[in-house]
Amino acid sequence: MPLVTLTVAKPKSAEFKSGVLAAVHQALVASGVPQTDRFQRVFELEPENFRYDASYPDLTSARDENFVLIEVLFSEGRNVKVKKKIVADTLAALTTAPLSLNAENVMIAFKETRWENWSFGGGRFLHV
Repeated sequence: MPLVTLTVAKPKSAEFKSGVLAAVHQALVASGVPQTDRFQRVFELEPENFRYDASYPDLTSARDENFVLIEVLFSEGRNVKVKKKIVADTLAALTTAPLSLNAENVMIAFKETRWENWSFGGGRFLHV
């Protein structure tokens, strides 16, 4: 079960946020996540509360107000090849219409946890 967190600076339209989350979800589904396994949250912060370097580490163009930080928390076990495909699929969707984001404005961070750290509801652990 991936938990996707999108952090953006205010203001962003509902369409923008939904478009980013849809792109990430479709990339996850393409990697084997079930279509119905969709758990997402959005942090939309005042610009002074969302700080980032405009060019770190070696961007070809500076980040701007459309910078998106995407964090994907999921169970351990996906290899680098799968993660690279998720990134590539997400970028392909985000850099084309309707969003047409600059790829340099997209940062994706994967975080992994063990299967026994998930209780999906009712105190049940599905993978223990």
